Amino acid sequence: MKRNRLKRLDKKRLRRWLLVFFLSLAIPTAVLVQQSYSRLKWEAFHQHRLMAEELTRRIDNQLLRLIDGEAERSFTDYAFLNVAGAPSANFLQRSPLSRYPVQAEIPGLIGYFQVDAAGRLSTPLLPEDIDKAGRYGLAERELSERAALQNRIRQILRENRLVKNHTAASGKKNQGFRDRFAARQDKAMRENEQDADFLERSVAASKRQQPAAAAPPPIGAGQAVFDELKKMAPAKSKQENSLGRLEDIKLKQTFQKEAVPIRPEESVRKALKAAPKKARTEQNVLPEPVQSAEGPAVAASEASGRPAAAPAAQAEAKTLRIRTFESAVDPFEFSQLDSGQFVLFRKVWLNGRRYIQGLLIEKDAFLQGTINAAFQETALSRMSDLLAVFQGNVLSAFAGRAPRGYLSSADELQGELLYQDRLPDPFGDLQLVFSITQLPVGPGGWVIIWLSAVLSAVFLAGFYGMYRLGVGQIDLVNRQQDFVSAVSHELKTPLTSIRMYGEMLQAGWVDDGKKKAYYDFILDESERLTRLINNVLQLAKMTRNENKPALQSLTVAELIDGIHSKISTQIERSGFRLTLSVDQDAAEAKVKVNPDWFVQIMINLVDNAIKFSAKADIKAVDLSCQRLSGGRIRFTVRDYGPGIAKDQLKKIFRLFYRAENELTRETVGTGIGLALAHQMAVAMNGRIDVTHRDPGAEFRIDFPVDKTSENGREIRRCRR
Repeated sequence: MKRNRLKRLDKKRLRRWLLVFFLSLAIPTAVLVQQSYSRLKWEAFHQHRLMAEELTRRIDNQLLRLIDGEAERSFTDYAFLNVAGAPSANFLQRSPLSRYPVQAEIPGLIGYFQVDAAGRLSTPLLPEDIDKAGRYGLAERELSERAALQNRIRQILRENRLVKNHTAASGKKNQGFRDRFAARQDKAMRENEQDADFLERSVAASKRQQPAAAAPPPIGAGQAVFDELKKMAPAKSKQENSLGRLEDIKLKQTFQKEAVPIRPEESVRKALKAAPKKARTEQNVLPEPVQSAEGPAVAASEASGRPAAAPAAQAEAKTLRIRTFESAVDPFEFSQLDSGQFVLFRKVWLNGRRYIQGLLIEKDAFLQGTINAAFQETALSRMSDLLAVFQGNVLSAFAGRAPRGYLSSADELQGELLYQDRLPDPFGDLQLVFSITQLPVGPGGWVIIWLSAVLSAVFLAGFYGMYRLGVGQIDLVNRQQDFVSAVSHELKTPLTSIRMYGEMLQAGWVDDGKKKAYYDFILDESERLTRLINNVLQLAKMTRNENKPALQSLTVAELIDGIHSKISTQIERSGFRLTLSVDQDAAEAKVKVNPDWFVQIMINLVDNAIKFSAKADIKAVDLSCQRLSGGRIRFTVRDYGPGIAKDQLKKIFRLFYRAENELTRETVGTGIGLALAHQMAVAMNGRIDVTHRDPGAEFRIDFPVDKTSENGREIRRCRR
């Protein structure tokens, strides 16, 4: 029953069934591998998310420390002078914010400022009375540089409508300052005629103090603009300075769909960040102005190397009056100006009046020092991008994988959303967004990848081997069927002919002249049957490995004599001519073969040559032998028939193989003659192959020379 099913199975149906079997195993395996790999990637994503949370917490703590340091500053620190120590000290000193260059822990700090209720600007960089700047340890050049920085702060605030434009009053006051400053320059020039460049520096400094007359007055309402600063929508100038809107960036959220439980400490941190901060009150010690000839005594606390004040001034300092005021200080607020800078400010109430105190910060330097510096120190910088977003606008994008360390276009902002969170107040509008362009799979992922590759290779190799085995079995069954048909034909045809000629001879229907021909035909057909039966029996023995050849050391001449008598009659009766040629060196050489097997090989080759060249123009078979240089003996059998196609030169030695062409359809055969010759030659340590000749084909059989006989012959020659 199984054999019948196998007979009905063809190659197309075999491929179909193997494909179904392959898919039934490959699909579940692929799903299993994919799920395992996805789980590992999710775990890797979760680990990197924890790293992003930790980095955000570090940045939060750093910013909170900076804000706490600024919040601890008193109201009086924003003035150039304040009272030192307790009110009983009766002594003024420089504010810690009056240092120049400006020194602060906040990266990118431009300078501090204060705006009073009328919208007038002041900074701790310059004293109110410029004429007495020398008493405070300020040199001419430093004074001009301080004035230039104050003008820059004023210009930024004016551009963003945060201070009023007191053009007339400030112009008149600055004109008096320029006149007094020019007089001091003339006096210094007369006293220092050799110092040629001092005048140039002084003139340049005085020019920097002049306000820009051509600039149009900005529109503003004093402190009212600060109240609406955070409520205003992002201006167009802000959007132009950004890398686009966050909602326009196509960040994938594949792993965000799976809920990640919030850790208790993380929920507490988020609650603390969202908790509103309350205003505080403080006691402020302020000097009350006193009219005197020289003014109050001032301690120059900076390391300028100049005396704090003259003795006369110190004496008058005893008349300085100190008053204590209570002020209410609101928490700091943070926003971005239309010009691109950040502003950090607070509102202070003192004696019923409100003051705005704050500082200006450069955007890029601040983000670089507070965010990117911490980001580059972590492993996240090697596989992710960090976006700094303010009110939905992407201000900066940092990437550790990029050579320049940052991204410069919106097209580069892509990947998988890892983590996003807002910074603590007052930086609540500033948001950090982490995205991963290529999530590392980790060691476990590489194990799955290699395991998948090995399984794929095993599956493909296994199913290819199964397919080749199935095709081979199908071909074998088909060849066996052809062999059975061929053997049946090979047995039936000669038996029918022998029986017919025997009955004719028995009945006396043949005259004496034809009897010899009939007897010869009966003899040839019987020999043909004998060869066929011998081939089948020999094939059966070799297939079961039951027949081992008994090798004998014979000379080539003896082998040629043994086969000449058996193949010459076969060739002559077929109407062919035999050509025999043996080299002298080859005739004396000995080879170890089984003579019966050797004869059967040569008979099969000659029979094959006669069968396939029956219609050739040259009916001849050439048998030759020569000695090769490699110590081997080669026997060749050549015919002058149509030859063998190149694609079938290696196939003709397969069992039951017959070429599918018109020539094989017109000839008889079982497909075991050449296969049997090949197996017998290999069993005797020989090698057989075939080559195409023009015309015909040439079969070559190589046997190694018997070294034992060669050495004995050399010894005998030496003795002679």
